[in-house]
Amino acid sequence: MSSDQHDQVKTICPYCGVGCGITVQQGEEPGDVQFMPWGDAPVNEGRVCIKGGAATEVVDHEDRLTEPLVKEDGEFREATWEEAYEYVVDELERIREEHGPDAMGFFGSSKTMNEENYLLQKLARRYGTNNVDNCTRMCHASTVWALRTSLGAGAMTNSMADLRDEADLFWIQGANPGEQHPIANSQYFRQAVLDGATVIQVDPHANKTTRSFQIDETDRHQHLQLNPGTDIPLLNIVLKTILEHHEEHPEDGWIDEEFIQKRTDGFEDLQATLAEFDKAAAAEECGIDLEEIERAAEKYAKADNAAIFTGMGMSQHACGVDNVQNEINLALITGNIGRPGTGVNPLRGQNNVQGTCDVGAMPNVLPGYQLVDDDEARESVEEVWGFEIPDEPGLTNVEISYEAGESIKGLYVLGENPVMSEPDANSVAERLADLEFVVVQDIFMTETADYADVILPATTWAERGGTVTNTDRRVQRMRGVENVHENTKHDLEIVSEVGKRLFDDGEEQFDFDDPEAVFEELRQVCPIYHGMTYDLLGEEGLHWPCYEPGDEGDPFLYEDEFDTESGLGQIEGVEHQPPAETPDEEYPLILTTARLEEHYNTGTMSTRSPTLNRQTPENFVDVHPADAERYGIEDGEYVRLRSRRGEITLEAQVTEDTKEGVVWTTPHFAAASANKLTNHVLDERAKIPEYKAAATEIEVDVEPLGETADPAADD
Repeated sequence: MSSDQHDQVKTICPYCGVGCGITVQQGEEPGDVQFMPWGDAPVNEGRVCIKGGAATEVVDHEDRLTEPLVKEDGEFREATWEEAYEYVVDELERIREEHGPDAMGFFGSSKTMNEENYLLQKLARRYGTNNVDNCTRMCHASTVWALRTSLGAGAMTNSMADLRDEADLFWIQGANPGEQHPIANSQYFRQAVLDGATVIQVDPHANKTTRSFQIDETDRHQHLQLNPGTDIPLLNIVLKTILEHHEEHPEDGWIDEEFIQKRTDGFEDLQATLAEFDKAAAAEECGIDLEEIERAAEKYAKADNAAIFTGMGMSQHACGVDNVQNEINLALITGNIGRPGTGVNPLRGQNNVQGTCDVGAMPNVLPGYQLVDDDEARESVEEVWGFEIPDEPGLTNVEISYEAGESIKGLYVLGENPVMSEPDANSVAERLADLEFVVVQDIFMTETADYADVILPATTWAERGGTVTNTDRRVQRMRGVENVHENTKHDLEIVSEVGKRLFDDGEEQFDFDDPEAVFEELRQVCPIYHGMTYDLLGEEGLHWPCYEPGDEGDPFLYEDEFDTESGLGQIEGVEHQPPAETPDEEYPLILTTARLEEHYNTGTMSTRSPTLNRQTPENFVDVHPADAERYGIEDGEYVRLRSRRGEITLEAQVTEDTKEGVVWTTPHFAAASANKLTNHVLDERAKIPEYKAAATEIEVDVEPLGETADPAADD
């Protein structure tokens, strides 16, 4: 392999949302790429986690899709690109003519780039529907809703760098950066802790974050191991503790009265909500000693700069919006927002989940979070695009899946795998089988691709260019090697070609020479990206918002005012809402789920990586020793985990990492995905499913998975 400088490209890791820079070195043959460190990368300064170091292993995997496929008589055969394009366009035209444009759904992907998602949502709206969404619906839709409504922007309020340098306390609730964002944990959180910061982690499951800060061995740090679905009562204890102390000792400054008066609205509602709140009863419901929660409240209130980090443990509930709202309440009443080292900061799970939302791949917003039902916003985008945009929000991806075969007749899937990623996955698969037409763009034959009529083989992250936006709003450029498999195409090229063929004005609307040309149009219609160009992004990237050329971006938001209609941060008291399913006689356990450090989402890439799959080759379930004794489960024994929606067979690990009555597993493995069990009930506002709490039962004396324990064999 040549080591010439021109054979190396600087790009961004394709896994989590931290946005680590890596170098890819190109070989002589298509797919022949090798990982190399990028020593002065702006986010990670050359450090990588196990996933980043193994990222190139999937680029030339033997399972790569390298030819278009068309299904005939239930079997796939190779086709030409011309035949595949003609089939896709003919079916899209037929469905629109027979059923109307709202009979189609479009799924963007947080594994693809801003330009590709921008073009897909433009394609959907030119088709005549707002039925376009992406996987943030299953991750942080409730976080985005709460942050946008109460503060103004659905993103981290601060940057990782200012949090590392300025925060005195990290309140980490429903997130596990030690496992899910390893470089953020090691390079930012750990450095802050070494400099004196305190960590309070709120999570039902002990994990690598717990252990990385020795939380259980010191008085300085705490792990509040609550029962799943009790985040609101825990935070209400914290809030009431702070308010009570302030009433008795206002001189201690546990709340910021001046900030509340000048910068917020709704404080009286919070006070009224908590007036009759019983802290002792709530602590019992949480499963934590009241004194422990009160001690954590004191630490947060007394910190000079306290930062909240929130994750899917908070957002993936039927009350997800209220969960996050209560975190916002805590930040606002203490004035911990609008300056370095503070704020409310969602840790995004995929490398472009932030950007996919930024560019409008959602049913209710246009690029830059402009509401589709706002006439002025819609008209400003229409002026650039040259066509009318539907003025009613469309269906979310979960709603699209559940309407499949009913009002939804067709589906365009760009790099997503809803058959594994959505809750109650068995039902999702059944409904996709009822669709009239499905087209899938991907790099591997996924569980969803099995239901496709046409499969379009795309290039991987290492083989194409564009931009992605990381968890702290930093827009960065990805760059691709030049040698690609001969008959694969870039996602951008595929969507452009479909658009050019599908519409009368397609040659004008979808004719772009390269990603930069798409970005130039994107920044015209996306106010928060307006001041960015590829040249200005350079290798460092820029934090949005950049409203004008020359803006250097904002490492933290809301210094002077909030981006709400009134300019005030919105406080709103919230009350406990139990999970939709709670333990009963038939299903006496509660299931909660999370990700592993060495795997990623539905495992499409990570289970095909020898390095990552060697680490954890199959799924498992954590069972508390008391439950193991009650059921007669031995450590390492295979058990059947069953809910009202399905069952999976997997190995039991007997551990005190989980609480008694709570079982914990992952969604990464096709043979035994947690999402065959999870509940599809939705938060009524954000439409996010309740992945984090489902009633379950364990059955013992079952056979091991055998050969199907290799999850890659099932993909």
